[in-house]
Amino acid sequence: MAFERENFNVAKKSILSKSDLTVECNISAGANVSKVLSLAVDGFVSSKEALNGVVNYSGAVDTKLVIMAEDGEINTICSSCPFSSRFESEEIEGGQDVFVKVKVIDYNVESIGGDMVKVAVVLEQNGFTLANNEVGTIDCHDDDVCYKKDEISIIKYIGSASAEVVNESEINLRENIKKILLTESHASVKNVDAGAGFVTISGDVVTRVLYLNENDKFESGYINDGFKEEIELAGVSRESFVEGDVSVKSDNVVTEIIQDEKGGKILVKVPLSLNVRAFEEGKISVINDLYSTKNEIGVTTSSFNMASISPMGIAEGKIEGSLTLEDDMPRVDKFLFSGGNSVAVTNSYLKDGEVVIEGIAKTTAIYLNDEDSSLHSVQLDVPFVISDKFNVEEGGVLSVDAIVNDVDVVVKKGREIYYDAKIKASVNYSTELVSSVISQASLLEEYPSKDYAMEVIFAPSGKELWEVAKAARVKEEQIILQNPEITFPVSNDTPLVLFYQRVQ
Repeated sequence: MAFERENFNVAKKSILSKSDLTVECNISAGANVSKVLSLAVDGFVSSKEALNGVVNYSGAVDTKLVIMAEDGEINTICSSCPFSSRFESEEIEGGQDVFVKVKVIDYNVESIGGDMVKVAVVLEQNGFTLANNEVGTIDCHDDDVCYKKDEISIIKYIGSASAEVVNESEINLRENIKKILLTESHASVKNVDAGAGFVTISGDVVTRVLYLNENDKFESGYINDGFKEEIELAGVSRESFVEGDVSVKSDNVVTEIIQDEKGGKILVKVPLSLNVRAFEEGKISVINDLYSTKNEIGVTTSSFNMASISPMGIAEGKIEGSLTLEDDMPRVDKFLFSGGNSVAVTNSYLKDGEVVIEGIAKTTAIYLNDEDSSLHSVQLDVPFVISDKFNVEEGGVLSVDAIVNDVDVVVKKGREIYYDAKIKASVNYSTELVSSVISQASLLEEYPSKDYAMEVIFAPSGKELWEVAKAARVKEEQIILQNPEITFPVSNDTPLVLFYQRVQ
């Protein structure tokens, strides 16, 4: 057989269609609820599986409610609400690596009845699959077929690896602590590096703890900590391309109080789920042109797509906003605390060498009204736009994860509530490269036999030896041997003499 099929693999990243889903959580408070003061919500994915045409996954929505019971006691209720969903696409194949994210877009308390609180949470589900796709090309074993090869760059998917770690940090205080009311922990990636057989992922863990001190005063403190973990991944080298992400299972965050006569200490244990993915660039030699000296050749050229990722970027900025209480809302006589601090990225895009990130920051302000000595709460939704340098070519797919830090809520004139926070976002970016190869070739009708012993052909000005030989359907060696005085590319239209062995 003149031609044999050869295969090589390239990384294929298929984006799963982004969509919203609503999860309803029925939460038992253990006592009759007078009002919900604050609500913090997080979502995470616990398992996923790719089958032909579908990705099935399951996860949970973790909620932390600060409530006031009918007896006036303020308590925190933590709950985890399981859910499941799916993606459908003809591009999904069984056995592919699947990466699914859920982001909390919106949430609200739908009803309170006795000791039950019903919460509706809107999640955005998105993700992608990764695999190595097989691409076919050809090799040739026919002396009458002339071909030339060229090196092309390809990107392969090495694989992924995960790790579960616990980040421990603490706050030292000069006062004793009566009760922990709320712990909110978030994490983001700031760097991913490839090593020899491992990937190093590092980032930030931001935890805010709300508590009552021994004098029944609401206090809060931030813990800004970092994490760094080496995750083994076979096949990775220092030249590999890597990316990664981190998530926190909020329901599993543990907060402990340690105190003595000198004061208190809050110890927080935050479970982190880490995932890294790796790719490598290589070169292969493929036939990019061919012809036969005896036969017509039928050639099929096929294009293929492969994924390429860029180094991760970091975008930082500031969020500011305000809310004026409606006339029918009680005025703020004393601001007590804020809770449910979160951020939802609603849009991201590239423009003029920068990444632009749009979204909504949320918090709930809890305050006291002196007129009836009652507690009230109001939710602030603060839209924001930030931008930072991120110099990559446009046309790819952005993935942005953001967290807020140093949230500050201030009340002025009893009705104006001001919000101020810092935001940090990790930005992953991938593009789809398109290339092509000769995927099939076959010998067709035989050329008529030459019934002459000599032929004069003309090589047009600027033509290379390969082009001239292909047009004449002779081997390059014949032209060189029979026209040794000619150099290529020819500078003028040049006559060439070819001699053939006549067959009687």
